[in-house]
Amino acid sequence: QQQRNMATNRFPTFPSRMSLQQFKVRTNGARKGHSLLKRKADALKAKVRAILSEIYDVKMQMNEIMSTANFSHTQATHSAGDFNAQIISKVESPSIKVALRRENVVGVKILQFDKVDTGASQDSLLGIVRGGAQIRKCKNAYDQALELLIKLASLQTSFQELDEALRVTNRRVNALDNVVIPKLENTMHYIASELDEREREDLYRLKKVVAKKKKEVAIADAIRRERENNGHGAIQNVSTTGVIVDEEPQSMLQDMGDFQDPDDNVADIF
Repeated sequence: QQQRNMATNRFPTFPSRMSLQQFKVRTNGARKGHSLLKRKADALKAKVRAILSEIYDVKMQMNEIMSTANFSHTQATHSAGDFNAQIISKVESPSIKVALRRENVVGVKILQFDKVDTGASQDSLLGIVRGGAQIRKCKNAYDQALELLIKLASLQTSFQELDEALRVTNRRVNALDNVVIPKLENTMHYIASELDEREREDLYRLKKVVAKKKKEVAIADAIRRERENNGHGAIQNVSTTGVIVDEEPQSMLQDMGDFQDPDDNVADIF
């Protein structure tokens, strides 16, 4: 089963030395990327935990500040009467604005909100008759609540963006760890095994060629020695009988027939 998985879970490629080198480079790059993404995921986890803890603290402060602000508004209304309509009618431009900026956290650009005081306050003459102190106290309490709300919105936005980036990073880490790197390693093992098999085939072929060459050389040496021996015998025949033997004997009977007497009957020998 494991060999079947290794055979199917690989990249299609032609086994060669160049392909093996290319896949080695790709595997090293994938491992370095996995290490970097793993460290990025750890940093994002630490940042998310810190933001989550800060969100919890801000929400706990928000309960107390909003309670104080509502109580201050009740006191101001009791002292100065219903002043909400007067404030709304005098507003021409916002006294507080929210500025947006991007902050880079572990390679992730998150959105941050900042409070900007424009100075266009419309309550300078409000509460001169009665309840001015309570109105200013109520204003300061709601200013603190607004600042805390802006901070809470910034933290929650950062938390959502970092959480999404953390999920994407974890998916990439898991993909590299469980899919890409094993597939690259299986491809390298396949190429290495094919190259080893090809080398064994070449070595076996070379051995067969060398053995065949040795056999041909041995046969040629044997034929040469036999010809040399036959040539030496022909010279002896010339010295004894005066007949030059031009051809090699085709059989033992022919060889014996060259030395027998013409008057003898060959049939009598057998």
